[in-house]
Amino acid sequence: MSIVFIISAPSGSGKSTLVRRLLRWDPSLIFSVSYTTRKPRGQEQNGQDYCFVSREEFEARLARGEFLEHAEVFGNYYGTHRGYLDRAQAEGKDLVLDIDVQGARQLMSRIPEAVSVFILAPSRNELEERLRARSEDADEVIERRLRGAAEEIRNYSNYEYILVNEDVDKAADTLVSIVKAERVRRNRMDARVQAILKTFER
Repeated sequence: MSIVFIISAPSGSGKSTLVRRLLRWDPSLIFSVSYTTRKPRGQEQNGQDYCFVSREEFEARLARGEFLEHAEVFGNYYGTHRGYLDRAQAEGKDLVLDIDVQGARQLMSRIPEAVSVFILAPSRNELEERLRARSEDADEVIERRLRGAAEEIRNYSNYEYILVNEDVDKAADTLVSIVKAERVRRNRMDARVQAILKTFER
């Protein structure tokens, strides 16, 4: 059975970097590429970082029930297409979702067995420095993101794991450890244990 890993964080916390490290560690993980109506930033590529679509196309897909979750953030839609979960289950692989707090909340209620991880920067100042270092947003947008981050962090107790991204190498190792630990939880190993027990039968 597929394990669904929900990974979310305030903008600028380093979530995307950590998810990329996780996918390099285990290329068999299926990564759900979110759909969005926002414009690409920097070197982002369609179909790899996001599936960039028009607002009209997003709303048409939404009307057809194609999204497991969706949210409107800072004036743009974001959504998780159900096709990625269908593929993970068909192939018996685990699924990684890189989504915002609003979307995570929807998915946690829809997939209660999902594993949720919340990533955050060690302080407001550090988060602001990271946002400014991206050189992608105007000052008023950065301030809005910082206010939003405070609200998102207040909801940290909704997540099973909290990961403070102070050192990217250590944080990436911790994220990998979470995946390893979840894969050997007792309730996920029942079928394997039963198969081993059968070898003792005479």
